[in-house]
Amino acid sequence: MYLLLKNDPNLTTIVTMGVLYLEFVGLLFIWNKNVYNISHWWRVYGLVFTRKNGIELINGLSIGLLFTLSLFIVESMFGWVKFSQPSNSLILVIFQGLLSALGIGLAEELFFRGWLLTELKRDYSPKIALFANAITFATLHFLKPIEEVIRTFPQFPALVLLGLTLIWSKWGHGNRLGICIGLHGGLVWGYYILNVGKLINYTEIVPSWITGIDNNPIAGVMGLLFLVILGLLMKRKSSSIYYKTDPSDF
Repeated sequence: MYLLLKNDPNLTTIVTMGVLYLEFVGLLFIWNKNVYNISHWWRVYGLVFTRKNGIELINGLSIGLLFTLSLFIVESMFGWVKFSQPSNSLILVIFQGLLSALGIGLAEELFFRGWLLTELKRDYSPKIALFANAITFATLHFLKPIEEVIRTFPQFPALVLLGLTLIWSKWGHGNRLGICIGLHGGLVWGYYILNVGKLINYTEIVPSWITGIDNNPIAGVMGLLFLVILGLLMKRKSSSIYYKTDPSDF
């Protein structure tokens, strides 16, 4: 891919990751059929095509979007950010952001809260599976030079907390993935709209570790605080941390 598309690094990355993910999905058929003798593995992971799961996806999308917008509204009330006048292309940005967010949400949740969480739960207690999954999720999103790891370290606990929150949301909704995909996608969607749509400007009257290092909201105290609130809400909703793998549970 890098040889064929060497003049467009961004397209190269998109195509390469797309091909690798299709390979991953293909291998899931082989893995589950040969190791566990399961044909409909997506049901075991919680990816079920039901009305209830669809509603939970929309609810998660709404919650994620609301939390992201609320974060910046609160920061604007303190004078830490200012909202800009939306451009004529905002509708296009909103639509593009939704598609990107749903794609990212589906891909990452099927991998982390679907396949990986299921494999961990087969061999370990729910508590170990919970934290192992969240830490793995954070680590794989934090692979960078050591200097950058140190400089942007506040982002790591936020990523761990986000991983925990997404698992709690799944366990609190019948082990279905709809809420996870929606919640993850909603958070991405909200930031995409504000960032790509250039709707916010940082006043820089407070240190970046409060609002977010490199303007990344989860790399700051405020973003972490909002994730704590969201995590507590999802944890409260989760009535049990016992992960079942029987397709009849869905």
